[in-house]
Formats: sequence, structure tokens, C-alpha cells
Amino acid sequence: MSDTADATRRTVRWLLGAQIALALGLVLVDIAPGLPNLLAPSRQPEIDLPTQPGDQTRRYRPRDPANPGPGVAPDMPRRLLAETTDIEGQEALSLRGAIAPGDGVRIGETLRSDRPAIVTLDSPGGSVRDALEIGRVMREIGAETRLDGTAVCFSACPYVFAGGTERQASDAARVGVHQHSFGESTVLPAFLAVEDIQRGQAEVLTYLDDMGIDLRVMGPALATPANEIYILTADELVEWDLVTK
Repeated sequence: MSDTADATRRTVRWLLGAQIALALGLVLVDIAPGLPNLLAPSRQPEIDLPTQPGDQTRRYRPRDPANPGPGVAPDMPRRLLAETTDIEGQEALSLRGAIAPGDGVRIGETLRSDRPAIVTLDSPGGSVRDALEIGRVMREIGAETRLDGTAVCFSACPYVFAGGTERQASDAARVGVHQHSFGESTVLPAFLAVEDIQRGQAEVLTYLDDMGIDLRVMGPALATPANEIYILTADELVEWDLVTK
């Protein structure tokens, strides 16, 4: 009886060990192409350096959206702050800061309550789903979106910007896109998160189409790793319908 129990335990341990080894092997196979990005920072220049056509990719730190690198104000709030203001005699709302989980509901309520004619943005990015939620409310209330002065609009922020009925960016403002993570963890291997990633990308494509944005903007977005940002040129902003003025 004892020999049988020992044999059973050994078999169970062997099966458990084999399953763990198989799982580790699958993880390694899946993440191997991305290991350079996980183990070392991007070799691209910092985002405070000027760009020109053909040299538009810059380093971005996705783990800290409020502080993704030089060139973004060091006092950037860790979540969106809303401040009422006046622009050209019209009621306006200034949204500044990283887009944190929960900002979709919170900022959406503010937009519906205040119903500003113009919304200015200054955000280095953050939660994609919250950005889509804010952008849809923006379109619902018929607000314009603007990037004034040296404002930045990176990562998830362009989706908020796209929600404006009219969209305007100053010559000194910067708009940047890259790959996103839609799961709970940005380091999950893709084979564990593929369903969530595909659903998230479908949401983004549907949203951009609903907002009248040329889907060609997703080319550089999908081709640029999460730890880098592709700064759109003025011509791309116009050609892909991100700006209307």
C-alpha cells in the first residue's frame, strides 16, 4: 500500500513538473522576440529632441505615463485634471495629465455636466479604454478639441483628441502613437492575452472609424513598440484627418 502511494506521489510530481516546464517553454517562445525591449530601454533618442520626416520615433517609458521622458512637463499630473476656462468667449475645459483607469467615467461626467464648447488637451497617455470612453462623450456633446502651445498628446491621448467635432493642433504641439496593452498586465505573454488584445484593437479600429479618422494612422501605431513613440508630422495629421483646422 505504501509503495503504491509513493509511486502515485512520484507520478503526480512528475506530471506537475512536466506541466511547469511546458508552460515555461511556451512563455519563453512567446516573449523571445520582445526580450530586448524587456531587458533594455529603447535606443531611440529622447522625446524632447526634434523630429523630421523619416526620423520620428522617440523613446517612451510606458510604465510611467505621467513621466515618459524629457520633453514632458515634470509636474504632469498622474491622472487627468479638469479645469474650466474661457477661449474666444466660449466655455472651455482644460484636460491635463496622464489618463488613469477610472478617468473615463469621472471625466465623462464632467463633460456631460459642463458641456464645454472647446476642450484643450495636454496628456502623455495612459489607459486606452478610458481614452475611448472620454472621446465618445466628447463627440456626444459636440465639443471641439485643441492642442495649444507646446502641448503633448501621446499614446492613448490621440483617441481623446479624435473625439472632437473639430480638431486643431498648434505647430509646436506633438501627437504620438504606438502599440498598446489592453490586458491587466503589460508583461503578460501574448498567447495568454491574445483574445484581450484582439478585442482591444477591434475597439480602437471601430472607434477611429466612427470618429472619421483615416485608419492608416494605425500603421505606425502598430509598428512602434510600447517603449517608443512615433511623432506624427503636420502632413500626416492632416492627411489622416486627425486635424480638421
